[in-house]
Amino acid sequence: MSGGVGSKSELLNVLGDVKARVQDKLGIVDFPMPQFILIGKQSVGKSRLIEALAGECFNFISGTLGSRRPTVLEFRNAPSQGTSRWFVRDRKTNQWQQHPIDGVMKIVGDAHEECGKSVSHEPVYVRVESSSCVDMQIVDLPGFRDFALDPAQQELADKIADLVHHFMSDKRNVMLCVEQAGDAATMSTLAKCRVIDPEFHRTILIRNKLDKYYSDLTSDNVSKWVDGFGDLPESLIRFALTLPWWKDGSPCPKPFNQLKDEMNNADLSQMQAKGLSARYMATIGFKNFVGFMEKKIEQMFAQALNPVLSNLQDLKTTTDNRKNDLEVEFENTDPHRILSTTRDCGISFATALTHVMEGVLDLEPVMNLEEELRAFHNHHHSLGNPTFALLPSQDFFGLNDYIDYLRNEIRIATFEVEVNGGAQFRRLMMEVEIFLRFSEIAVEIKKRDVIQARGVTMGSLTWRDVVVKLLSHEAHLPLQRRIAYVGERVKWFFESQKDAVLEFMERLENSPSANLYSPLLPRHAKLIKQNAVIKHAIWETYNNACARQLRQFVELFENMLTSTFSNPWVSLKGGTTNLEAEGDLADAMLPSFDDTKARIPKEIEGRSGMETNLSKWLSDIPTEPHEIDEAVDKVQMLVLKTYGFIRSQVCDQVELFAESFFKLPMMRRLEEDMATIELTADDKANYQARRERLRPEIEACGASLIEINMCIQDLQNFKMKCESRS
Repeated sequence: MSGGVGSKSELLNVLGDVKARVQDKLGIVDFPMPQFILIGKQSVGKSRLIEALAGECFNFISGTLGSRRPTVLEFRNAPSQGTSRWFVRDRKTNQWQQHPIDGVMKIVGDAHEECGKSVSHEPVYVRVESSSCVDMQIVDLPGFRDFALDPAQQELADKIADLVHHFMSDKRNVMLCVEQAGDAATMSTLAKCRVIDPEFHRTILIRNKLDKYYSDLTSDNVSKWVDGFGDLPESLIRFALTLPWWKDGSPCPKPFNQLKDEMNNADLSQMQAKGLSARYMATIGFKNFVGFMEKKIEQMFAQALNPVLSNLQDLKTTTDNRKNDLEVEFENTDPHRILSTTRDCGISFATALTHVMEGVLDLEPVMNLEEELRAFHNHHHSLGNPTFALLPSQDFFGLNDYIDYLRNEIRIATFEVEVNGGAQFRRLMMEVEIFLRFSEIAVEIKKRDVIQARGVTMGSLTWRDVVVKLLSHEAHLPLQRRIAYVGERVKWFFESQKDAVLEFMERLENSPSANLYSPLLPRHAKLIKQNAVIKHAIWETYNNACARQLRQFVELFENMLTSTFSNPWVSLKGGTTNLEAEGDLADAMLPSFDDTKARIPKEIEGRSGMETNLSKWLSDIPTEPHEIDEAVDKVQMLVLKTYGFIRSQVCDQVELFAESFFKLPMMRRLEEDMATIELTADDKANYQARRERLRPEIEACGASLIEINMCIQDLQNFKMKCESRS
């Protein structure tokens, strides 16, 4: 091997062993290990090419249905080897075992027969060591089948095509495309390669049975024929050759390698006699093909050393971290620490919720308002018929109509913004306030209702009392129903933050902001994600806390509404505002004592303004029996106005109520809830089952680390040996 890289056999052995450990023992498929795959139709000479590379004649017995799984062939040139030695890697132990050639043929044939009328992606591994071998490793794939005699055969042909296509699509694989030497325009396998590899960067064309075209070639057309008469692109590496052949049913007339050399020499002499230019002579004959492949292998595998080492180091880090996490979980699931571990994880989760509500950048998952409303509606529809209205008014035709209203008419500024945490809660408050403002008295106040509400008492019954009765009877219920929607929206919001909180905890590890938070957060996040029992206990406690706060929120809000409607006049006293001109800078200076004394009477007067207006409206309602119709109209007007004032005040303060009755109690009490988690007998049993599964997982990670370290050591030793030779 040139350049002091080491012998080809040694390089192939080292990388082959690494590939066996990584891809087969560790089950890692996506690894930067190059390989050659042999593709082509049946009967184009793929098997004879393999025999030529192995340096001896043999025949894999694939049964009546032919090859149905990949065969990985490792050829190792051993100049001192008197006779060839054949090995098959045991699929259970992954160890190479030597067999006589007939035994190898039977093992390979049985492996194909196991597939029945289907195919398998699991390969059979065969190694040949011989003085006549080339140093190469290829994957022999089942041949494409152009026709089938029945639907079952066609189904098998389709499965084979899918299997081969899977290998062809892997960008690590270089495709050795075998075609019969003929018109380049009719090469069907090459056409399949062109679809996957349009520029032919990883395609090598092998045109077999060149001797059939000796008589058709002349000095005028030979160069054009080799070039495919313009149908083969310049970038495509191609070879034309003749492999050993003899009459069917007859034994090989000469020693196989002698016949191989004769065919190679015949190809070279014939093409040279036809006047083929030196530019193309390097693409003729089996030996030129082998020489090119040896250089290609050297180049590809030498370039793979550093990427493979880098990936192995990453794999070692990942596996080591995985092993450490499992060991921590195993320690924390000790029967004597199970409960405290679960509670500690829950307390960390409650702490992280506070941080998420304060606002965290680049946190997933996020959603815009449309996605949020659709998810909320789908959630409650999946639970069954909700006990509250999902739309603010019956005038909306459906959710789409309500969403269009919020987007196009109200134009909520953050409608299209994808957020979570505190920002999503703030947007939620805007939406529920709009929802509440659609509350209206559902029925018209009739003359009989007004007369019935007035009645008689031991004392004097005023129109003020009548209005209170009508409000309590007709107006309380619409607001109360919408309060249930507000509570359910807030509850669903908190329940939907679980994944975001867990994401925040997990991503703190090795982040620049990790020092700003408790180091327990990322550690407990791993436990929650890995241990389904811990996660279930925390999620259940969290959901129960949300349900409890919903009940308290609705209860407190309903109590507030009851007190408001029982005496609306107290809650409707107007606010105190300065109605003087705002153009001067008087408010920008500290007021004097005299200014303060002058302001207070004005504020008190402003505060009683609404009560004065209400008293005036009440006094305008006639009390005479013959004026009952006018009284009904004025009572109805007063009820609607009073209800409007109450609704405005409730809507103006809905965020305050949600904060006071739901969010703050929820976040303050959540840590306490998590600290009192209790485990059921089923939880403890699940913990024990998880603990029993952890031990073999830890052992498997330890075994993987041993394999990875051996791979790294082998590659580093080989690399150092190569560097010392250079």
